[in-house]
Amino acid sequence: MTIGELIDRIQKYNPSADFDLVRRAYEYSEEKHRGQQRLSGEPYFTHPMAVAGIIADMRLDVPTVATGLLHDTIEDTLATREELDQNFGTEVSDLVDGVTKISRLEARNLEHAEEESIRKMLTAGAEDIRVLLVKLADRTHNLRTIEHLPEDRRQRMASETLELYAPLANRLGVGWLRAELEETSFRALDPDAYSEVREKLSLHKLEREGYVGEIVSLIERQLSKTGITAEVSGRTKSAYSIHRKMLQQGLKVDEVYDVVAFRILVDSDAECYEALGAVHMHWRPVPGRFRDYVALPKENRYQSLHTTVIGPYGERMEVQIRTHSMHRVAEYGVAAHWRYKSPDEPAERERFEWLRQMLEWQQHLDDAQFLSSFKEDLFAEEVVAFTPAGEAKRLKKGETALDFAYRVHTEVGDRCAGARVNGKLVPLRYQIEVGDTVEIITTDATGPTREWLKFLVWPHARESVMQAIRREERQKAVALGRELLERDLARRQLDLARLRREGRMSELLKAVGRNDEEALLEAVGYGRVTTRQILRALFPDQEVEAPAPKRRLRRLFPFLDRQPRPLVATDSLDDTMVRFGKCCEPLPGEPIVGFLTRGRGVTVHAVECPRLAPSEPERIVDVHWEKNARAPRPVRLEVNSRDRPGLLANMSQAIASAGVNIDRAHVRTTAAKAINVFDMTLDHADELVRVQRNLKRVPGVKEVKRVYGGGAPQRRSNP
Repeated sequence: MTIGELIDRIQKYNPSADFDLVRRAYEYSEEKHRGQQRLSGEPYFTHPMAVAGIIADMRLDVPTVATGLLHDTIEDTLATREELDQNFGTEVSDLVDGVTKISRLEARNLEHAEEESIRKMLTAGAEDIRVLLVKLADRTHNLRTIEHLPEDRRQRMASETLELYAPLANRLGVGWLRAELEETSFRALDPDAYSEVREKLSLHKLEREGYVGEIVSLIERQLSKTGITAEVSGRTKSAYSIHRKMLQQGLKVDEVYDVVAFRILVDSDAECYEALGAVHMHWRPVPGRFRDYVALPKENRYQSLHTTVIGPYGERMEVQIRTHSMHRVAEYGVAAHWRYKSPDEPAERERFEWLRQMLEWQQHLDDAQFLSSFKEDLFAEEVVAFTPAGEAKRLKKGETALDFAYRVHTEVGDRCAGARVNGKLVPLRYQIEVGDTVEIITTDATGPTREWLKFLVWPHARESVMQAIRREERQKAVALGRELLERDLARRQLDLARLRREGRMSELLKAVGRNDEEALLEAVGYGRVTTRQILRALFPDQEVEAPAPKRRLRRLFPFLDRQPRPLVATDSLDDTMVRFGKCCEPLPGEPIVGFLTRGRGVTVHAVECPRLAPSEPERIVDVHWEKNARAPRPVRLEVNSRDRPGLLANMSQAIASAGVNIDRAHVRTTAAKAINVFDMTLDHADELVRVQRNLKRVPGVKEVKRVYGGGAPQRRSNP
């Protein structure tokens, strides 16, 4: 493509554009990239030119086209941000800088590069949505030349595009770009499946072309009878959409018949419904396959009527009906209506609310949780439900009545006590269906509980509940810390009020590393700071010991002191009560982590414990086993194997040879498989390793895994 061709493309949709800016960006980029080559052997400048062309195809403004030409200059040449700012203005240099930051993260071969890249994309997109559109154009051209990449990079790029960039294009409403990204990625990831579908489509091409022409004529005649002038067309579905349907419905390629969809474009919303009536009068509609996105647009502002009817030859036939303006939005998405001069208008704020919400969530989630939530949000199917007043609320499929309450308002969710769906009382975990009318029952007598986290789906709702729980627990921890500290200070004829009056509180806070009195009380309540530490800070010249009567009793009756030798030590806490989680019974020697519990010190869990709360990292503390620590712990192992004679005896011998006794064994067989459960008592992780190694050597054994929550027979029911 030449600069003249690029300007011609822009002129078709924006005749008054600043073409001088485009020419200057073209000349600057061509000079900076001169001498560079792509893997295909082409001059590198062909890439920014192609990206600018794709941006022009999206009908974006001139600064964005210029950004396409310049997007790799800071990253791959000696150009600087200051140069771009001076030559092209702040708007263009900001856009180029936003794209550059994302590209630099993508190039890093680090463990969390993908999560960082997505976070950076969202942040840049929230500041200016055009950064995301340039990034999509960049990815689109890279995919067009993907055959020149090594196989591993081809697979990685195609997979990432299907998981992230294609859904993102869909969320931004750029339909044609999403379709191209999906099709190209599918061809790169599974060329055999792609060829099979394409071959199927080409075999029936001539027959299908005749069929399409016939149906288009039928629809036009039917609409003309009702006085509707419409533009009717038929198109073959993409290979990727057909392949996805095959996977979802378990079909073979020969069993997919509705490979053609028809589109009707009319002039007004009213004509959309009139055209729908004409189609349904002529062909019988398939129940449950009608969707009204005109009255209830999708989140990306897509509008259309979708219906499936039984065609003239008994086949299913998909029909979409929309206005010409709706079609422009469906094809160009955000580019069709984004007001760059007034992005804070109410309509625009609503249009990109999902992006801002995702930015809020990402502040409270770790990398893995954030990436999972983001991809789920991109792919999730929408469900529209209604308040009793008829207000539509958009949810993701699988969200519950409690999620709906939080969609209404955070305060409504926090005060939710029950729900009625279509007039009937339902549990809060009820999953909302399309068209449900949901009434939320509220009360001031209750509040969020941890139980809600088991069935809440919406990340914003989950975070709201976690914040409410943290606030409540913090208040309780402060109250408990105050009680404990006042009690021990009273033994020294002191109290908190006196410490404040005498000016000793600030010295105390500095000594224990806390910013204010409430933070100190919270730390005491949680067990992060002990009252003994505080007394030592207040009375550095005095020895702070346990009460004398208790010491005398221990000297007279040593057997009363039943405190065992410590098994673990904490790196950041002193004299903190330590106990072990009954949910996982951690073995000395295996990886462990501490979890602060209000007023009860540190609970030690195995790192693999399924009940460990990853959503509260501020309560996690580092702990480690003391040297030579040993302690009996109940352990349950599950062994999956083939069923054969003598297997149980062989496994029992394998366990015995590791120097371990079996407390109880239970075997369950299904067909030719056996599930064997063994309870035993072990003193150290080394014993567990020996037992597992010996069991894996038994012929027929396929898997050996530890089952947390298992235990010795006297404390557990039969499996």
